[in-house]
Amino acid sequence: MKQTRLIMGMPITIEIVDAAASQDDLDEVFAHFVAVDETFSTYKDTSEISQINRGELLPTQYSEDMQTILALSAQTKEETDGYFDIQHNGICDPSGIVKGWSIQNVAKILNTKGFRNFYIDAGGDIQVVGRKEDHPWRVGIRNPFNRDEHVKVLMITDQGIATSGTAIRGQHIYDPYHPDTALLDIASITIIGPNVYDADRFATAAFAMGRRGIQFIETLAGFEGYMIDVHGIATYTSKFERYVLQK
Repeated sequence: MKQTRLIMGMPITIEIVDAAASQDDLDEVFAHFVAVDETFSTYKDTSEISQINRGELLPTQYSEDMQTILALSAQTKEETDGYFDIQHNGICDPSGIVKGWSIQNVAKILNTKGFRNFYIDAGGDIQVVGRKEDHPWRVGIRNPFNRDEHVKVLMITDQGIATSGTAIRGQHIYDPYHPDTALLDIASITIIGPNVYDADRFATAAFAMGRRGIQFIETLAGFEGYMIDVHGIATYTSKFERYVLQK
C-alpha cells in the first residue's frame, strides 16, 4: 500500500510492501504526524511550541513529547559543537529535529505491527526498512538548482537519509556563531545514516557549518554525506559512492 498526504506543510508518503498492510495502519501512522504538527508547528497559534514562545506555559507544564525534543535538541547541540541550536532571536524552533524524530516514531509503530518492508518520506527526509521487490530501496538526491532532476540515485536499506538546503524553504538554517550572516556557500547537503532521526539532525548541523559540514560528517562513524555548493560542485565522504546506483 502506498499513500501520500499533505501534513506539516509538506507531502508525506508512506509505502508498506508487506501484504498484511491495511488502510487502518496507514490512518494510524498519518495520525501520528498530525499530532506532531499540532504540538510543534511554529505556524499554528494553538500549538504547544507557539504557546511556549509566547510565554504562556511553564516548563513544568510541557508535554512529555516537548520535554523529549528539548532534551534531544540540547544533546545534539553539544554533539555538534553548538552548530545545532533551536533558539534564534528569542524563538524556539525545533523543526530541525522534529521531522526526523517523528518519522522514526512512525517506523517504530510499523515495526511493532510486524511490518518489515516499508518506506516513509516526509518532505524528502526518508526512512527505509527492508527491501522492495527483492532489492534495496532506491532514493534520489534532487538537484537543488532543478528540482525535476536527480543528481544521484542511491540504493539503501534499513537506513535513513535527510537533506538540508535552501531549495524549498529558502534561508531557514543559520550559523549560531554568525546568526546575521546568510549561508550562501552551500546549496544542499544530504546525509545517509543508521536512521532518519540522526541523519536529519546532523544534516541541519552540517549545513550550518557551511563548507566544513562535509568534513564533520566524515568524522561520524556510520554516516556518509553528499554536499553540493552554490556553484553546483559536489563533495562527498569517502565511502559515499558505495550507495550510488551504477547506471
